Amino acid sequence: MHRRQFITSTVTTGVAFGAAVRSVTAQNNDNADIGTKKPFKLKYAPSLGCFRQLAGQDDTDQIRFMHEQGFRAIFCNGLMNKKPAQQEKIASMLHDFKMDMGPYVGYANFKEESFVLPPGEIKDRMLKEADRWIETHKRIGARHVLVVPGRYDQRLEWDYQTANVIENLKYCAEACQKAGLVIVLEPLNPHNHPGLFLTRMPQAYQICQAVNNPGCKIVNDLYHQQITEGNLIPNIDRCWDQIGAFHLGDNPGRNEPGTGEINYKNIFKHLHSKKYDGVLCCEHGFSTKGKEGEIAFINAYRDANNF
Repeated sequence: MHRRQFITSTVTTGVAFGAAVRSVTAQNNDNADIGTKKPFKLKYAPSLGCFRQLAGQDDTDQIRFMHEQGFRAIFCNGLMNKKPAQQEKIASMLHDFKMDMGPYVGYANFKEESFVLPPGEIKDRMLKEADRWIETHKRIGARHVLVVPGRYDQRLEWDYQTANVIENLKYCAEACQKAGLVIVLEPLNPHNHPGLFLTRMPQAYQICQAVNNPGCKIVNDLYHQQITEGNLIPNIDRCWDQIGAFHLGDNPGRNEPGTGEINYKNIFKHLHSKKYDGVLCCEHGFSTKGKEGEIAFINAYRDANNF
């Protein structure tokens, strides 16, 4: 899953660029002076590494900068690819700043059939995958691991595939739940990702209901679901008890809120009214390159957070 860089135009409202506070890193002290801000109302989570222009390359400098800007969560899809020592360093930093970690990718193979296969063919392999997710969870403390159940099988009727996905997830969810980890299933739109089994929120809800384990929930990617079915707020409400986390991105373009057709301010207001305390991963690109784009990223969330 490729992660693009983020964001667009203007400077922070009410604060002139270059007017505020200290720099985050010595080598970038001329880039990071956009001020220390109060926390956002919700736990918007930038991707680790998205503020390279303003905060530098180092993970800990990135986390410090995000905290200074008011973010109280981060996410890192490639967390499992980092060395254990680096995972533990990130975990320590998040603990010190009282920040949450959003879902990290555990399994997202878009090229093969997997969870749709009969448990006898795939169970052992998937349980080995779950063991890897759990090891990362133990080091980092993140509560959610993201799973995409793979491609659908053109040779097998759909209902049999659904039954197989449910049974395979039962095994994995049981193992994860015992370790304090929650699988979050991500439906992806078929226009960008043709051939995948899981595409819609009602479909994901049906599967989670059937798995019937608190170790299996949904990550509601609002970018994907705007493309696939729209009706975002009603689907949030109907799936509410099975949603573990959110992914964000405007459509078209998959960039920051305010660059497309999704009314993120209303969505955030709705989530706030429901007392949502989970993570909202900013899984999108920049509509403008460079330092200006990173500043516009922060501005976009300040604006959408103004409800």
